[in-house]
Amino acid sequence: MDETLKKQLEITACKVRLGILEGVFNARSGHPGGSLSIADLMTYLYFAKMNVYPDKPEEPQRDRLVLSKGHTAPALYATLAEKGFFPKEELKSLRHIGAMLQGHPCITIPGVDMSSGSLGQGISVACGMALSGKLTSDTYKVYTILGDGEIEEGQVWEAAMFAAHYKLDNLVAVVDNNGLQIDGKIEDVMSPYPIVDKFAAFGWHVITADAHDFDSLEKAFDEAETVCGQPCVIVMKSIKGKGVSFMENNVSWHGSAPNKEQYEQAVAEINEQLKSLEG
Repeated sequence: MDETLKKQLEITACKVRLGILEGVFNARSGHPGGSLSIADLMTYLYFAKMNVYPDKPEEPQRDRLVLSKGHTAPALYATLAEKGFFPKEELKSLRHIGAMLQGHPCITIPGVDMSSGSLGQGISVACGMALSGKLTSDTYKVYTILGDGEIEEGQVWEAAMFAAHYKLDNLVAVVDNNGLQIDGKIEDVMSPYPIVDKFAAFGWHVITADAHDFDSLEKAFDEAETVCGQPCVIVMKSIKGKGVSFMENNVSWHGSAPNKEQYEQAVAEINEQLKSLEG
C-alpha cells in the first residue's frame, strides 16, 4: 500500500475510534469493544475500497455494507460521520430518545443500507442484495461484517449455503475474529472453530487477514476481487477494544460504557496515537 494512503488511513482510524468513544460515553451504554476491533476495517472500506457517495447516499450503483453484528453500530456511525454522511455532532446523541442514531443501525440513517441487530440475519439480507445485483447485472459489491460469536447462529450457515449455491461472487463477508463474545471466550461459550475450514466446506473462497494492518487488509480485499463463481469470506484476526489499553482483550467491555475518568483516559490514549501520526 502507498505509504501516504496508509498514514492517512491510520489517522482516520484514530478519528473513528474517538467517535466511537464519544458515542458510547454520551449514551452511557453501547458496545465499545467490538466497535473498536472493526475500526480499522471500517476505515479501510469507506476510505479506500467502497464506492459510496455522502451527497447521494441512495445512489443505485453504490456498494452496500450490511453490519450483521449490528450492536457495533458506534463503529459504523463514527465512520459515516467521518466520511461526511451526517454531522459528527450527531454522535453525542447516540441512543437518546428521538435522536437519529439509535443502538442498532436503522435504514433511515444516511449511509446505512440495512436495519440490523438480530444476530445472524444480516448476512442473509446481504445475500439477497447480492443476488439482486446478479439478476439485474449491476456492478455493485455487497460487504457484510459478522462477529465470531455471531457465527454460532444457525442462520449464518443457511446463508453461507445459499451464497455458494447461487455463486454470489459479488458478496464479501468479513468475520471479526476477536475471540470474545458477551459471555466470554467464543471457544468456551460455543466454539465456531475451525472457522476457515467451515466456510471452505460450504463452498466459499476463504482469505485470512490482520484486522489492524492496512497492508494485510488491502491484500485480502484485492484477492477477493479476483475470485469468480463463489462468495468470499475474510476471516480477520482482531483485538477486542483495539486502541484503548484497558479495553483490549477485556470481555467486560463488550457492552459497557466508560465513566468520565475512563473516557478521558481512552481519549487521551487515542489522541496520543493521533499526535504521533500527524507529527
